[in-house]
Amino acid sequence: MAEPVRVRCPACPREHTYVPAALPCACGAPVAPPLVRGAAAEEVSDHTWDDDWVTLRCPVCGRRDRWPRPELGCDCGALLRLPVQDDQAPPPQHIPLPRTVTPPRPAFRPVAIRTARDAVTAVALYLRWLGYPDVRRADQRPPSGIGLAARGLVAQLEPSVRPATVRDVECLWLQSMTESAACVYFSLAGYADEARTRADELLVPLFVLDLTGEPQPVNSPADEMIAGSA
Repeated sequence: MAEPVRVRCPACPREHTYVPAALPCACGAPVAPPLVRGAAAEEVSDHTWDDDWVTLRCPVCGRRDRWPRPELGCDCGALLRLPVQDDQAPPPQHIPLPRTVTPPRPAFRPVAIRTARDAVTAVALYLRWLGYPDVRRADQRPPSGIGLAARGLVAQLEPSVRPATVRDVECLWLQSMTESAACVYFSLAGYADEARTRADELLVPLFVLDLTGEPQPVNSPADEMIAGSA
């Protein structure tokens, strides 16, 4: 468990005790952002994709991934961003030993969903767990929801209480065809019956997110996506 730090709100005199949350690496080890002790917290007025993430190295396997930057809400209403030691240096050279047996993939560790940003974090972590480490915001904004992308993959998240529609599924599929990439859809409120039928026809994997942040496959292409990444 990471050590607690004292955080003073720049908008009011309040002080807080903050413990960085540890999130699971693809190898299963917990990774907590190393906070810069003594550095002042920054009040957040606007969110951008690059500012919301920080590059960290797993202390167990050495893997470098992007993780949600730690934030803290003050009682005065200010949202505080905590300075983190961002690891941008390339990992040391490593020559892996030959393996005769592929180790089993660790279980996915979800992140609870309270906001749309939490849902984006949960999907990004799940895609990394599936084998797509370079998850980022998609360059092309979808007609609805939030677009994500990785090498060889486009993904869409519908974080609202509106079930995904046939048009949502078809637009994602057309984008994947244009970019010659695989695609996957995540929804908090599920899918209309017509959307599920069309997704089966187009072989689009569909997942439903519950509030624990655990994506659940809802069609055969989603089951096959999980099995193919194991």
